[in-house]
Amino acid sequence: MRKPAGGVRLSFIRPMEPELVEEPPVGEDWSHEVKFDGYRTQVIKDADGIRFFTKNGFDWTAKYRPLAVEAAAIEAESFIIEGEMIVTNEAGLSDFHALRSAITRRPQELYLVAFDLLHLNGHDLRGMPLQDRREILHALIPAGGHVQFSEALPGTGDAVYHLACEAGLEGIVSKRLDSAYRSGSTMNWRKIKCYVEKEMDIIGVKRETGKPAMVLMADQGLYMGGAFVTFKADKRQALWDLAQGRVGAPPPKGLAKEKAEWLNPGLVGLVKFLKGEEKLRHATLKDFWEQ
Repeated sequence: MRKPAGGVRLSFIRPMEPELVEEPPVGEDWSHEVKFDGYRTQVIKDADGIRFFTKNGFDWTAKYRPLAVEAAAIEAESFIIEGEMIVTNEAGLSDFHALRSAITRRPQELYLVAFDLLHLNGHDLRGMPLQDRREILHALIPAGGHVQFSEALPGTGDAVYHLACEAGLEGIVSKRLDSAYRSGSTMNWRKIKCYVEKEMDIIGVKRETGKPAMVLMADQGLYMGGAFVTFKADKRQALWDLAQGRVGAPPPKGLAKEKAEWLNPGLVGLVKFLKGEEKLRHATLKDFWEQ
């Protein structure tokens, strides 16, 4: 049996990573894809067979064994494909919280959504424009399996982003069509996450001179982080008045060093924050009331 691509063993390539921005880029020089909520994964096929690597280069082939058969069946002697390992929920959306248990208990339910091709049959494709790499990748991936191609979404960036958020997705990734593949962070790829709003308990306030005012939030007793207070003067003062009447609670466990005034229960806030984060990120307080 002939060894693929001259028997060369391919090495893991450090990923190209999109920068987080607030708004999608404008213009026709960009493609827009769903931002799947999973684990970034690199798949290598070479003389040693199929290997799966995490974003940080750890070999997770054993965890993704059911997908190895499908990946090996892709008609190429050797390749390096990048994608996102996901599991879907009942609505058909990627579900990050269910992913870990799926890997250990139901690996047959995993999907790899492939979005880039770095190497093919002995050729390094990283210097090619993204658009060309993806055309080749699309032709490689068979339809209907658990290895799928990440389709670009039609429309302008702002329209795609709006529809993605309305559909309950985590966000989108926008990529310059002419971009070469370069490891590390880049503005040639940009991720734009959707925001969500949720009621949480206001457990503290931070008002330090020269710094933006913040409220500290908890969700069902779990500390979530801070949200910026951007109200006009009268509403902001109303918030401080309500908070001042509750000052005196002990610091939550592990937060004694925070320069904050801790509040007794009874003040609730509506917080807008980035979806898909374990703690509050880019969060603002939209409203508040006494419970």
